[in-house]
Amino acid sequence: MPIIIDACVAQHQGDRKEQQDRVALVPHPKGGGVALAVVADGMGGHTGGVLAAQQVIHTARNNLEQFSARSELPRTMLESSFNEAHMLIKASRFMNEKDPHSTAVMLLLQPGKVTWAHCGDSRLYRFRGDRPFFQTTDHSYVEQLVAKGKITPEQALVHPNRNILITSLGGNEVPTVEYGEADDLQAGDSFLLCSDGLWAYFCDTELGGVLAAYSAREASELLISRARTRAQGEGDNVSLAILKLVEAPAEKKKAA
Repeated sequence: MPIIIDACVAQHQGDRKEQQDRVALVPHPKGGGVALAVVADGMGGHTGGVLAAQQVIHTARNNLEQFSARSELPRTMLESSFNEAHMLIKASRFMNEKDPHSTAVMLLLQPGKVTWAHCGDSRLYRFRGDRPFFQTTDHSYVEQLVAKGKITPEQALVHPNRNILITSLGGNEVPTVEYGEADDLQAGDSFLLCSDGLWAYFCDTELGGVLAAYSAREASELLISRARTRAQGEGDNVSLAILKLVEAPAEKKKAA
């Protein structure tokens, strides 16, 4: 049966004075079943992080408009988006005297295939039904400790240095960007892109259970509500994008 997309983006300022996250779900202007989801978590003091995250969204949107699924590799489009956003954020440091940086995670949806990229600790999750299928690896200090076996994933969630990144867009160093793709899509698959203001309060099995049980909009509302409760008045900005692949409802046959 044909597959349709149930998608939603959502945000909450949390307990911060400013919303420095940005999130977008952008269909290709020419259609064709192509769309781009982006989450960017800005950093850099008052207004600096906002400008950085906005730049990520703006650059990705512009590159999507010029992207041709027939003649251009998806990774090339994502790579250009990350590189250009990095250079523009870096250049803005000399103009506004801020120190802007941003994480970013992007998912390019095409017929029968998805391609993704990420930098920093904004994450992409993939689920099949309620089962965790894939998760990006954070570019963070604590994730390095986990990879080396020095701490457990559970300890990483409460580690005092859990917010320290080893790479981001806009810094002096060339950012680390990781890419992936999948062409084994089927109804029941779902994708979650989110900032650390969300994933810090959940294990992947709980996230998968919520996405499987609810529509994209209902799931986003429930996840934000639980994150806000668990933050206990000290929550970060929360941003997420959900894309669920669902079977299209069967068309009713017209009476003769």
